[in-house]
Amino acid sequence: MVPLRDDNPTRITPYVTYALIAINILVFLYQLTLSASDPRLLSSFFQDWAVIPKQLTASFQGLPTPDPIPEPLTLISSQFLHGGFLHLAGNMLFLWIFGNNVEDKLGHIKYIIFYLACGILAALSQWYFATNSGIPSLGASGAIAGVMGAYILRFPKAEVLTLIPLGFFSTFAKIPAVYFIGFWFLQQAFYGVASLGVRTNIGMSGGIAYWAHAGGFLFGVILGPLLGLFSDRDY
Repeated sequence: MVPLRDDNPTRITPYVTYALIAINILVFLYQLTLSASDPRLLSSFFQDWAVIPKQLTASFQGLPTPDPIPEPLTLISSQFLHGGFLHLAGNMLFLWIFGNNVEDKLGHIKYIIFYLACGILAALSQWYFATNSGIPSLGASGAIAGVMGAYILRFPKAEVLTLIPLGFFSTFAKIPAVYFIGFWFLQQAFYGVASLGVRTNIGMSGGIAYWAHAGGFLFGVILGPLLGLFSDRDY
């Protein structure tokens, strides 16, 4: 199922959501220049700026790591990296549809804190189940999962216009957010359990970090209300 838009208007211009989308696109364009020049440069770029679980584990143990920045900071930088065009496009579509309403309720400052915190906690959720993995973990999926967690909590009845592929045919349907996002979360949680012991980090291996998605979603549900998700003050 592919979400196209929701029927949930906002009271503000979601500048932070727009900025996040723009930054992700710009970083991806830079990645393309590296890949076109020499694929090894892109690989090295991921090694430096994505989360490498075993290096993060080493940094927590006080051991030196080869990255140009302290390893814990990759929990933030990795949120702006993507493993391919479809990875980027899917993430930005979900952020475009669901991010503006969460930003509307939290306000610009709290929203960026919320977004980055969800991304960090999502990455740590994935790291917890693969502490010795050497596969780069990257993408905005964890942070966006947090946005979706807050969205389903605050706007469960909002309808999401959805494209539903049916083999050679497709149809459109308006699906309440509680069902659309709820099904998505259950899917991530199921695959997360099913993938225990399997390489699942999104990155050069092409896997999917299901634990980051499920963890980001749950932390979004927790952090959203703490930061004022149910406050209706005007901005």
